Amino acid sequence: MRAIEITEPGGPEVLKWHEVPEPSVGPGDVLIDVTASAVNRADVLQRQGFYDPPPGTSPYPGLEVSGVVAQVGASVEQFKPGDEVCALLAGGGYAERVAVPWQQVMPVPERVSPREAAGLPEVACTVWSNVFMIGRLRKGETLLVHGGASGIGTFAIQLAKALGARVVTTVGSAEKAERVRALGADEVINYREDDFSERVRADVILDIMGGRYLAGNIRALNTGGRLVIIGLQGGRKAEIDLGAMLSKRVAVHATTLRARPVDDKGVIVRSVVDNVWPLVAAGAVRPVVHAEVPMADAAEAHRMLDSGEHVGKILLVR
Repeated sequence: MRAIEITEPGGPEVLKWHEVPEPSVGPGDVLIDVTASAVNRADVLQRQGFYDPPPGTSPYPGLEVSGVVAQVGASVEQFKPGDEVCALLAGGGYAERVAVPWQQVMPVPERVSPREAAGLPEVACTVWSNVFMIGRLRKGETLLVHGGASGIGTFAIQLAKALGARVVTTVGSAEKAERVRALGADEVINYREDDFSERVRADVILDIMGGRYLAGNIRALNTGGRLVIIGLQGGRKAEIDLGAMLSKRVAVHATTLRARPVDDKGVIVRSVVDNVWPLVAAGAVRPVVHAEVPMADAAEAHRMLDSGEHVGKILLVR
């Protein structure tokens, strides 16, 4: 089969479409003929040499796919050849085929095309597990989403609104502000012009920035608020004011998804199918696709992501 290999750490030009060995299929695996994958920030970090895949997983980038089941392992009863599915991966999505533990495989939700479904697993599992399972966002509370025009952000806005929350988000341009308002954001803050911590008080904050935003995030939390950090685009380190945390009784969580054990991911995946897929099928939440790029041209898709001008997901299609 063919897959995108990272020939050396570097820019998008190091992504090459090469012949590679077929994936092996274990007893608990599902082999998927890939229809599409999607580009995530973690893929960029892996390309740059900063985020190696977990031990024992595929060396190729790509944390999600959609496609058709080609083969199942001897112990798999939940799926069969011919099923249309999408899947959460630890890697290997930029390829013609990928083998995935069955626990991380999901049916394609209704009202979503097979290609669009490739842009759902990573954002749905990330948002559901962090905002709702860890952050415990409830109806009537306020969610602050940093980077509202990203794939994660566009999904978080829609899902939180569908479940009755008020949503505030940060963006970097007037054009992006208009797009996220159309998705349901109640308030939009241009981070280039305003200090979000002076504008909003939130019960849950979903943060991709890390260090640079830590103090502002704690200021922006309501009493009993929950900060969930899922990215470090603003740095790994910051000084924390424990007194401010104590006075407001806030909690700070820092989480990743990629390296979790398969069974942990399986719990999240099943919860997404039970709680999120019905909202997708009802049309309350939809994938936001910025562009579709041939998988062999993954370098161009990475350039799009690096530019920061996209809204939603960039798909790699076969």
